[in-house]
Amino acid sequence: MIQESKDILLVTGMSGAGKSTTLKTLEDLGWEVVDNLPLQLLERLLATAEPPSSGDDARPLALGIGAQTRDFDPDRIIKRINRLRADHGHDIGTLFLDCAGSELERRYSETRRRHPLALDRPAADGIARERELLAPLRSWANRLIDTTNLSSNELAHKIRSTFARDGLSGPTLSVMSFGFARGLPRDADLVLDMRFLRNPHWDDVLRPGTGLDADVSAYIAADPAYEDAMAAIDAMILLLLPRYRAEGKSYVTIAFGCTGGRHRSVHVADRMAKRLRDAGFSPTVTHRDLAAASQDSLEGAPAVPTIL
Repeated sequence: MIQESKDILLVTGMSGAGKSTTLKTLEDLGWEVVDNLPLQLLERLLATAEPPSSGDDARPLALGIGAQTRDFDPDRIIKRINRLRADHGHDIGTLFLDCAGSELERRYSETRRRHPLALDRPAADGIARERELLAPLRSWANRLIDTTNLSSNELAHKIRSTFARDGLSGPTLSVMSFGFARGLPRDADLVLDMRFLRNPHWDDVLRPGTGLDADVSAYIAADPAYEDAMAAIDAMILLLLPRYRAEGKSYVTIAFGCTGGRHRSVHVADRMAKRLRDAGFSPTVTHRDLAAASQDSLEGAPAVPTIL
C-alpha cells in the first residue's frame, strides 16, 4: 500500500535525444533515478521505504521510460499515471525529450550505435517507427525539451536550472588545512596560501599549540592584514559556491595552506567552516597535517620588521 504522495517525473522521448544525460543530471541533483522500470512494478516501488541514507525528506523520483521498456504501451501508461494521481495524490509530471530526425541520424552515425527499434535496418526506419509509437506521450507530456541544437552540456545545464531542489542539489563541501612543506593536497578546487599572516611558530609560548587554540587564534587575528583578507576570502567563496552549484559540480574542496599546516591554515580553515555553516552550508573539516611534528627548518626564518 502506498503510504504518502511523492513527487515523480517520467522522463521519456526519442532514443538519442538525451534521456541518459537527463537522468544522470537528475541523479547528481539528488533525485532517486530508476530507468526502464516496467510500469506494472511502479506501485510496488512507491510502496517501498527509502534507505536511511536518503535522509528525513523523501527524494523526488525520476523514472526513465521508452519504447524499449518492458510492457511499454503509451495509452496504458497514461491511464496508470492518471490513476496514481487520482488514488494517491502523487504529483506526476512527464518530460518528453524530442529531437529532429536528421540530427538523430547524425548522432547514431557518429556513435556507430544501432537504433533499438531498427537493429537490422537504417536508423531512419527506427526513428520514424519510434516517433509514431511515442506520439501519444508527446502530446500528453506537460514538459517538452527539443535537444536538436543542444549539446550534452547545454542539456544538463537546462535540466539543472529547471529541476534543482533546495536541500538536495548542493555540492558536497569540504574545507581543509595543510602544510606546503608536505605537499599540495590532491583534488583541491581552491587553494589559498595563508603564509602572508604572521607565524605563531616563532613564539616560544604558542609554538606547541595549534590553530584551534584560542591564544594562537588571537595571535593570528591580530595581524594587520587579517580582517581585510578574511573579508575578501569570505566574499569570494560565498560568490563562487552558488556558481559551482549551478554548474552541477558534485564536490568542492577548499584548502588553506601554511608552511607546516599546524597554526595559520588550521585557524583559517576552522574559521571558514564556521562562516559557511552560518551561511547555511554543511562543510566537512579536515586538518591534514595537524598531527605532524613541528620543525624550525620547515618554517624558514622569522620575519624581521622593516625599519624605514
